[in-house]
Amino acid sequence: MIKYRSILWLNSLCLFTVFGLLAYTKYVNTSAGALFAPPHFPDSPTEGLLTNIFQILCAIPPFICAFSFATLRKINPQNKNNNFILYSALLTLGFLLNEKFRIHIILLTTFGIPKFVTIVVYALIGLCYGVVFKREIIKSTPYILLLVGLGLLISGVLVDLLHLAKSSSTPLEGIPKLFSGINVVLYYWLVCDQEVVNSFK
Repeated sequence: MIKYRSILWLNSLCLFTVFGLLAYTKYVNTSAGALFAPPHFPDSPTEGLLTNIFQILCAIPPFICAFSFATLRKINPQNKNNNFILYSALLTLGFLLNEKFRIHIILLTTFGIPKFVTIVVYALIGLCYGVVFKREIIKSTPYILLLVGLGLLISGVLVDLLHLAKSSSTPLEGIPKLFSGINVVLYYWLVCDQEVVNSFK
């Protein structure tokens, strides 16, 4: 049965958020219409293509993990790996939000917080995730894919931080990040598939 009260609360929360954003645009003297501006239209089919593909890849792990967690909670609520799947969903969702909304750039331009500081905070969160789940769970998964993905991501980030390329839009940064996304998607796909399949046994 559909929980109409929950749906009403969700719509009310979204409406409150929209009004809050409209009020904020009024406060900073910008057009409210900017909130609804369409995304940048590329001049050619290839402009930003791989960046968009990378962002799509970033959206897959949180979706897979969230769906798997919801499924596991129904069929096997006592599964010891449920928390791992849940926190994986939250971690990858955070990364997606950063990539889509460029939070590290907003923090730099609006509050003057260097990108290095933001990256260190993200790295510490990732390190805590790894330490908590390393011994019992991550070691029993195809973690090489995750390590390869993280290694490629770090190399792409270092290219940006150390200004090793003349432009921010460079294959030297973009290619490692793209293949990082591919390997991370494969990792969480395999992990979640195995957990759900095993729960039915």
